[in-house]
Amino acid sequence: MSSISDLENRLGRALDRIARNADALTTASAPEITDLEGLCSQLEAERAKNAQLSERVNAVRQRQESSFTSLERRLARMTEQLDLQSLEMLRLKKANTRLIEANRKLREGVEAQVIEPSAINRSLVAELEALRAERAAEAAEMEDVLGELKPLISAENSNA
Repeated sequence: MSSISDLENRLGRALDRIARNADALTTASAPEITDLEGLCSQLEAERAKNAQLSERVNAVRQRQESSFTSLERRLARMTEQLDLQSLEMLRLKKANTRLIEANRKLREGVEAQVIEPSAINRSLVAELEALRAERAAEAAEMEDVLGELKPLISAENSNA
């Protein structure tokens, strides 16, 4: 951003010089009119500088727009990853809640010395579901890590 400001300041100073020279031309006396050719050449030089500065400003703006676009894409990707992780964490919480409930019923059966095979099965199914949910959450987290590493790896490969 500072380079744009610098370019704008230089452009402003150049335009001020042009304005001063133009004012000098309008108030010039007869002997100063002979310098008209010199002033015209200075004006052309200032116009050339102005064109160069305008090109630089456009180049800086294009770089900023491309950076902004890449950041927007990265934000969208990270938002998707966060949504996926949130879903996996919700699934994990639900599975753990069912596991806790199944274990509570199993513990109550043991205390009452009445162990039902269906309670054992429900407990094992809940535990398996909790393990699967935990695995899915870990896979989503690993996908996030790999998503961040892929650009770094491809940049390293292109530099090699």
